[in-house]
Amino acid sequence: MPKIKSAKKAMRQARTRTVRNRAQRSTLRTALKRVRAAATADAAAGAYALAARVLDQAARKGLIHKNNAARQKSRLAALVKKLKEKAK
Repeated sequence: MPKIKSAKKAMRQARTRTVRNRAQRSTLRTALKRVRAAATADAAAGAYALAARVLDQAARKGLIHKNNAARQKSRLAALVKKLKEKAK
Protein backbone atom coordinates (compact mmCIF):
# COMPACT_ATOMS: atom_id res chain seq x y z
CA MET A 1 0.00 0.00 0.00
CA PRO A 2 1.32 3.43 -0.88
CA LYS A 3 2.19 5.84 1.89
CA ILE A 4 2.41 9.03 -0.17
CA LYS A 5 -0.83 10.93 -0.61
CA SER A 6 -0.50 11.36 -4.38
CA ALA A 7 0.26 7.65 -4.80
CA LYS A 8 -2.89 6.78 -2.82
CA LYS A 9 -4.93 9.03 -5.08
CA ALA A 10 -3.35 7.52 -8.19
CA MET A 11 -4.26 4.07 -6.92
CA ARG A 12 -7.89 5.12 -6.37
CA GLN A 13 -8.04 6.63 -9.86
CA ALA A 14 -6.54 3.52 -11.43
CA ARG A 15 -9.10 1.32 -9.68
CA THR A 16 -11.97 3.51 -10.91
CA ARG A 17 -10.65 3.59 -14.47
CA THR A 18 -10.09 -0.16 -14.50
CA VAL A 19 -13.70 -0.83 -13.57
CA ARG A 20 -14.99 1.65 -16.16
CA ASN A 21 -12.71 0.34 -18.92
CA ARG A 22 -13.66 -3.27 -18.18
CA ALA A 23 -17.36 -2.43 -18.53
CA GLN A 24 -16.85 -0.49 -21.76
CA ARG A 25 -14.62 -3.19 -23.25
CA SER A 26 -17.24 -5.81 -22.42
CA THR A 27 -19.95 -3.74 -24.12
CA LEU A 28 -17.72 -3.31 -27.15
CA ARG A 29 -16.93 -7.00 -27.47
CA THR A 30 -20.61 -7.93 -27.10
CA ALA A 31 -21.58 -5.51 -29.87
CA LEU A 32 -18.96 -7.03 -32.18
CA LYS A 33 -20.11 -10.58 -31.40
CA ARG A 34 -23.72 -9.66 -32.19
CA VAL A 35 -22.75 -8.54 -35.69
CA ARG A 36 -20.72 -11.70 -36.34
CA ALA A 37 -23.46 -13.97 -34.96
CA ALA A 38 -26.34 -12.32 -36.84
CA ALA A 39 -28.40 -14.86 -38.78
CA THR A 40 -29.90 -12.53 -41.38
CA ALA A 41 -28.56 -9.61 -43.38
CA ASP A 42 -31.08 -7.22 -41.80
CA ALA A 43 -30.12 -8.27 -38.28
CA ALA A 44 -26.45 -7.88 -39.17
CA ALA A 45 -27.03 -4.39 -40.56
CA GLY A 46 -28.84 -3.30 -37.41
CA ALA A 47 -26.17 -4.79 -35.18
CA TYR A 48 -23.47 -3.15 -37.32
CA ALA A 49 -24.99 0.31 -36.82
CA LEU A 50 -24.81 -0.14 -33.05
CA ALA A 51 -21.32 -1.64 -33.17
CA ALA A 52 -20.01 1.24 -35.29
CA ARG A 53 -21.29 3.73 -32.72
CA VAL A 54 -19.73 1.79 -29.86
CA LEU A 55 -16.41 1.50 -31.72
CA ASP A 56 -16.31 5.22 -32.45
CA GLN A 57 -17.07 6.03 -28.83
CA ALA A 58 -14.36 3.65 -27.60
CA ALA A 59 -11.85 5.30 -29.92
CA ARG A 60 -12.87 8.77 -28.75
CA LYS A 61 -12.52 7.79 -25.10
CA GLY A 62 -9.11 6.21 -25.69
CA LEU A 63 -10.23 2.66 -24.93
CA ILE A 64 -8.92 1.52 -28.32
CA HIS A 65 -6.85 3.25 -30.99
CA LYS A 66 -8.74 5.03 -33.77
CA ASN A 67 -7.10 2.86 -36.43
CA ASN A 68 -8.19 -0.24 -34.52
CA ALA A 69 -11.78 1.06 -34.56
CA ALA A 70 -11.56 1.82 -38.28
CA ARG A 71 -10.18 -1.65 -39.04
CA GLN A 72 -12.91 -3.36 -37.01
CA LYS A 73 -15.63 -1.31 -38.71
CA SER A 74 -14.21 -2.11 -42.13
CA ARG A 75 -14.15 -5.83 -41.45
CA LEU A 76 -17.66 -5.83 -40.03
CA ALA A 77 -18.97 -3.82 -42.99
CA ALA A 78 -17.45 -6.35 -45.38
CA LEU A 79 -19.14 -9.15 -43.42
CA VAL A 80 -22.52 -7.40 -43.59
CA LYS A 81 -22.05 -6.79 -47.33
CA LYS A 82 -21.26 -10.46 -47.88
CA LEU A 83 -24.40 -11.48 -45.97
CA LYS A 84 -26.53 -9.12 -48.07
CA GLU A 85 -25.11 -10.52 -51.32
CA LYS A 86 -25.70 -14.06 -50.13
CA ALA A 87 -29.33 -13.24 -49.27
CA LYS A 88 -30.07 -12.07 -52.82
